[in-house]
Amino acid sequence: MRKVLIIDDEQSIRAAMAPIMEDEGYKALVAPDAIAGIDIISKEHIDLIFLDVMLPKMGGIDALGKIKKGHPEIEVIVISGHANIDTAVKAVKLGAFDYLEKPLSIDKILTVCRNAFALIDLRNENKELKKTSGGKDEILGECKLIEQLRSLIKQAASSDARILITGENGSGKELVARAVHRLSKRAKAAFIEVNCAAIPDTLIESELFGHEKGAFTDAYSIRRGRFELASGGTLFMDEIGDMSLSAQAKVLRAIQEQTIERVGGEKSINIDVRIIAATNKNLEEACKNGQFRQDLYFRLNVIPVYVPALRERAGDIMVLLDYFLKEAGGYSYSFDKEAENFLKGYRWPGNVRELKNLAERITILCDEGKISIDKITELLNTGSQTRDGTSQRILNDSILDETYTTAKEMFEKFYLEYQLEKNDGSIARTAEVIGMYPGNLHTKLKKFGVERKGQ
Repeated sequence: MRKVLIIDDEQSIRAAMAPIMEDEGYKALVAPDAIAGIDIISKEHIDLIFLDVMLPKMGGIDALGKIKKGHPEIEVIVISGHANIDTAVKAVKLGAFDYLEKPLSIDKILTVCRNAFALIDLRNENKELKKTSGGKDEILGECKLIEQLRSLIKQAASSDARILITGENGSGKELVARAVHRLSKRAKAAFIEVNCAAIPDTLIESELFGHEKGAFTDAYSIRRGRFELASGGTLFMDEIGDMSLSAQAKVLRAIQEQTIERVGGEKSINIDVRIIAATNKNLEEACKNGQFRQDLYFRLNVIPVYVPALRERAGDIMVLLDYFLKEAGGYSYSFDKEAENFLKGYRWPGNVRELKNLAERITILCDEGKISIDKITELLNTGSQTRDGTSQRILNDSILDETYTTAKEMFEKFYLEYQLEKNDGSIARTAEVIGMYPGNLHTKLKKFGVERKGQ
């Protein structure tokens, strides 16, 4: 809830203004002098202040200078019963939003208050846009998969076609989306991101489409949604596979009609948005299971882009690690051959994100110089990992809390995945290595939903 502080030594003014603010949906706080008001500011997040000029202990103009110096983001409306041009000019020069003369009318109070909050909203939106406008991040790597990805990004960026990016968590899907935006004709406009998995179903529509004042409890003012903020630019919808079916229907309509309606509103708002969606889920399977709308899937999947997992581009691991190490601390490190082989063979369940975390740990916990395999395994907390460059996926400790039957199945799936990957996806070779008939192995893989890679 937005908070308004009223600093005035007249009890009648405080008593009259506080209910007006409360009726508008703001939380009103009052102080009889500037000292008490500044104390409140130090303890509470205040959005707007009504500040009287003639105050005991500390004058309003002096208080204004102190407030704006310590809290420049707070808007201050100066009020006075002894108005003069010099005081008004001084107040504005010190950063006051406006200057009102007593006696105050309700219309004056509400008008200047709404104008102040409109400015605050605009400033906050600009901060959001700058924060998410896309950086100069580059997609690093020299392997063939990354070269193909960079080429696809350049081709996709030249149009306004919708893009669906797939790949595991931490593989760099957001980086790809930002690269597309940066190379597109929309590069100077906003890049707005929304994580569909991080927003509760009850709030997702308001987050995407905005809401009108009074649309629901706590909707104290109009709010523009992500579609509006991204108009003219790019909207990146991350984890779109986790969006509810009702929200999917509204997103589909927005894509088809290029218009939206705020929650609680009746007016259609035209938008011009390029949508880039991303997911770590298999949306084709989700469509078959009724968890994702097939018509929305086809709308989003105009240009499919797959981001390879880090283990699929082992040749880039040392290049990326060197970059992250320099970014994290600027220090120079080298790795012995055993450590390097281990890093290239490690499965990287957290992908590039995990590699970046490792770089940060190294800069904090290691002295400059050569890093051994013992140090790497310690920092990765790999426990039972092998040292031959074909490291295994770590079984989660939760297996110990499962029933015997479930735990056995979890381990069996892990074991078959590991052996199949080690043997380049060959069922015949894997069956020979583990001592199982190929037909039985095929049945097991089907039972556990293990995908063959490399064949």
